[in-house]
Amino acid sequence: MRKDIPEQRKEQLINAAFETIGRVGLAGITLSLVAKEAGMSTGIVSHYFGDKEGLLHATMRKILRELRDAVAERRALADHDIQSQLIAIVDGNFHLSQTSQNSMRAWLAFWAASMHSAYLRRLQRANDRRLYSNLSYQFRRALSKQDARTAAQGLAALIDGLWLRGSLTGQDFDAQQASLIARDYVAQKLASSDSPIKHQPKDI
Repeated sequence: MRKDIPEQRKEQLINAAFETIGRVGLAGITLSLVAKEAGMSTGIVSHYFGDKEGLLHATMRKILRELRDAVAERRALADHDIQSQLIAIVDGNFHLSQTSQNSMRAWLAFWAASMHSAYLRRLQRANDRRLYSNLSYQFRRALSKQDARTAAQGLAALIDGLWLRGSLTGQDFDAQQASLIARDYVAQKLASSDSPIKHQPKDI
């Protein structure tokens, strides 16, 4: 339907921006390069996003949506026990949508840009809080509140650290190896609880 065309064009342009960032970096991206990648005019890019900043904000939101969806998909497929849910969160963060070469370049560029952009910084902080909250909730099913918070902080840092080290190698990200390292951390933390709590935590 014709009413779907604007949304389709927006998605095409966001995908084109994503590819362009992967190729030339955030500093080198221009509306004309994105338009060329998408096979559209620069005027259409301006019409939908206003300027380069508006387009970059939309691209960042796309990456965050893909991360949220990847985690949700893995969790829906996993068993409901604590360890399975934690591993699902880990594997969602190492999903191909987050670890392809273009994704990694885009994430690194946005992390750097967030230091100078209040909007991107808010998006990044919201993402960090979501990860920490999800991890804390699961660990709280087996650990005390403080231990759950500490375990969640550690696992969040491990996920980010493994991702960052992988992104800097210039090679394909080894999601399986990264997941194994994170799984070992989860197993160690849960082993510290002699009798995992089966009820849902009231708070984190």
